[in-house]
Amino acid sequence: MNLLEVRGLTKKYDGFLLDDVSFSLMPGYIMGFIGRNGAGKTTTIKAILNLIHRDKGEVYVDGKDFFKNETELKKQIGFVMGEFDCYKKAEVKKLTDVMRRFYPEWDEDGYRGCLEKFSIDENKKISELSAGMRVKYALSLALSHNAKLLIFDEPTSGLDPVSRDELLDVFRSVISDGEHGILFSTHIISDLEKCADQITYIKKGRLLASTDLDAFRESRRLVSGELSALDAKKPYLIGYKQNAFGFTGLIYAEDEDKFGDCRTAPADLESIMIYTEQEEK
Repeated sequence: MNLLEVRGLTKKYDGFLLDDVSFSLMPGYIMGFIGRNGAGKTTTIKAILNLIHRDKGEVYVDGKDFFKNETELKKQIGFVMGEFDCYKKAEVKKLTDVMRRFYPEWDEDGYRGCLEKFSIDENKKISELSAGMRVKYALSLALSHNAKLLIFDEPTSGLDPVSRDELLDVFRSVISDGEHGILFSTHIISDLEKCADQITYIKKGRLLASTDLDAFRESRRLVSGELSALDAKKPYLIGYKQNAFGFTGLIYAEDEDKFGDCRTAPADLESIMIYTEQEEK
């Protein structure tokens, strides 16, 4: 059973349309959610959680209609939007005292285990924790009320490479039991290369792809060639850039035989995103 299933999610603003977005996440997986600024990632997440009114669409969490069972199902969701920076003047233990009252299934032993695992000093104020430690604290709160679905919107932005790597290790550890799943929105593509199993790519409010990460990369190839060949190749290029020496671009792997006179190479996720956003050039 899918842990999260989004069907036809639609939200219209003046000048922007989130258009019929659908994808699903199974337990035991990390899904990277990507797209350039303004593509609709945060709008999608807010609509999933009913933080903004949707115009159309359905969301199911653990097989249940989220909008009909919102109070119950929100207890199964841990959500962090950006850097955790609320109640900065409060001590960790006092904020936890408030949070645990909202969750009848609060697991105190599990919470204490997270504090120890992440080396969080509950006597410190939120403002005294590093950015990475604040995210780990937010994760501790989520895991301590038995949240199965974890949704993070840019959790690693602003973290140094070591802190980001430590957090990704935590993500992998969390889903290793096969019961938890993570939807992870980020602009730091290298983080997704390290930890994501699946990828959902949104562009200008529309779903471009939602699939296995390896399959997504393998379905595309990087290509480079002489400028003299560019005009004939343009119909098969997803996106390209040209310079005085020739052109570089992105193609679908199924079209590789049309580029026999060019050089091709495997495509990484960052290159795919860069050239995909170049397609209207």
